[in-house]
Formats: sequence, structure tokens, C-alpha cells
Amino acid sequence: MAALRRLNKELSDLRSRPIEGLTVTPDEENMLHWKCSIKAAPDSPYKGGIFHFNLDLPTEFPFKAPSVAFTTKIYHPGIDEEGHICVPILRDQWKPTVTLSSVLAIIQEKLNNPSPDDPFEPDIAVQLKNDHNKFLATAKEWTKKYASTP
Repeated sequence: MAALRRLNKELSDLRSRPIEGLTVTPDEENMLHWKCSIKAAPDSPYKGGIFHFNLDLPTEFPFKAPSVAFTTKIYHPGIDEEGHICVPILRDQWKPTVTLSSVLAIIQEKLNNPSPDDPFEPDIAVQLKNDHNKFLATAKEWTKKYASTP
């Protein structure tokens, strides 16, 4: 299967050039399912938290984008209640040449730097824009409550 050859190459690349703050653990029985986590950056609203998500690759990979779902609750304008993240590369901007390293780096960047633009959670986006201190306080509270710590 072409997808498995590509996945093995992608994993090899991730192991030889790891992304700081990100861990990837492929399921040994199903290489199309990866458990991942991001340790929030020290300058992020989520500092001190580790956020877990699943990366599921379709059998048509790399011709079809992976799906991502956070399993850790997070107060974020770009991540909805079901854990789906709003990043164009996983939707309409997907191309077979996109590497999983770049996808993971984009997810990490999105988590660490919430933006009110193109939100999945409009109410949180409005709060981020109009009451930044309240947004930060809630993000910090949810991080303490739901995220694991190092």
C-alpha cells in the first residue's frame, strides 16, 4: 500500500527531525492512527499544559487529508467542542505533497497562537478580540482543569 510507504518515510523524517514540544505515537496495530500531544509554548495562553489529539490518516493518504481531533478540552477560538481544529490545510488547501511534519507544525502554531480569524468557536473569537484579559483567564483556567502537566 502506497500510503504505508509514505507514512513510514514521514515517521522516519519526524524521528530524525523532531518538532520541539510535539510527540507522535503511531498505533502499532493501525499505522493510520497516531496519538499526538503538544506541550504549549511558554508564551502561549495555554502555557504549562500538554494537549492530546488524534491524527487519523485515510487509506487514500496522501491524496486525502488526515483528520485531527483534540481529546483534551481547550478554550480556543479555532478548536471546537468536539476537538476539531480549523486549519485550511486540512480542508480545502490539502495537496498530496504536504508533509505530516508541516501539518503538525501548523497545528502546534495554531494551538499556541489563537486567532479570532476563521474561528470554529465565534463566541470565543469575539472574546479574544474584545476582552483579551477575560479570554486569557478562561484559557488558563481550562488549561489547569483539562490539560495534563509535564
